[in-house]
Amino acid sequence: MTETSSNGRAITPAAGVQPSKSKPRRVALSSVHLGLISTLTVLLVLTVWAVVTHLGLVKPLFLPKLETVLNAFIAAIEGNIDGAPLTEHIVMSLFRVVSAFVLAALIGIPVGLAMGLSPAIRSMLDPFIEFYRPLPPLAYLPLVIIWFGIGETSKVLLIYLACFAPVALAARAGVLSASSDQINAARALGASRWQLLRFVVFPAALPDILVGLRIGMGVGWTTLVAAEMVAASTGVGQMVLNASNFLRTDIVMMGIFVIGFFAIVFEFAMRWLEKKLVPWRGKI
Repeated sequence: MTETSSNGRAITPAAGVQPSKSKPRRVALSSVHLGLISTLTVLLVLTVWAVVTHLGLVKPLFLPKLETVLNAFIAAIEGNIDGAPLTEHIVMSLFRVVSAFVLAALIGIPVGLAMGLSPAIRSMLDPFIEFYRPLPPLAYLPLVIIWFGIGETSKVLLIYLACFAPVALAARAGVLSASSDQINAARALGASRWQLLRFVVFPAALPDILVGLRIGMGVGWTTLVAAEMVAASTGVGQMVLNASNFLRTDIVMMGIFVIGFFAIVFEFAMRWLEKKLVPWRGKI
């Protein structure tokens, strides 16, 4: 293929050089399309589950039928499982998780900010947080029972300890997001230490803090079953543990779905809060 220059001469491309072609642009999927993909994927998994169980390819002990799980859910609502209605189990589990999460946020965020701002405080607290953070809650559950008994305090404390570390470490890491230029500019304008923390450091750390809160909430739900092993009479985790002792897989699956549902609700609530508080995240 030849082209003509301004003086009328033909211009021939060099051998082996292909004329440039515009690359096809990727079509960005909207939130509606992404939601549709998620819904179809869930429906596909449920369909496979229904087909496999109705054909008898898997024993009910390992994977019960969907309608069996639904019947267990109805029986739990009516109070025919564990001697208490499902709502009572849900309320107690929510109380334990939410109480521990709120305490972790109220204490973990200031502690993390202090660790990020003060090397001395970081040196004092880092060894303890980094030591217990990787430990599974079941490892220090016996100590919690010995020190605080078998009441609600030990249950909430166990979940709190699981939530505290990710929240505090996220707040500490978020302090580093405030650049030295921002801090120096605020100081040059006469900002006090409190104003520097409020208007520079905290807004810069807020995205990381919200991520830490999301992780802490998820860890709190995973610790719920371990916490309700401590002489609990009500709670979704306690109901699941009792059902597992009698090989009631349908009740176990139903309890897993209930815990997963509330975990998803809190996760989406945290995502909504993140969009409202840090709308610039991912756009700059």
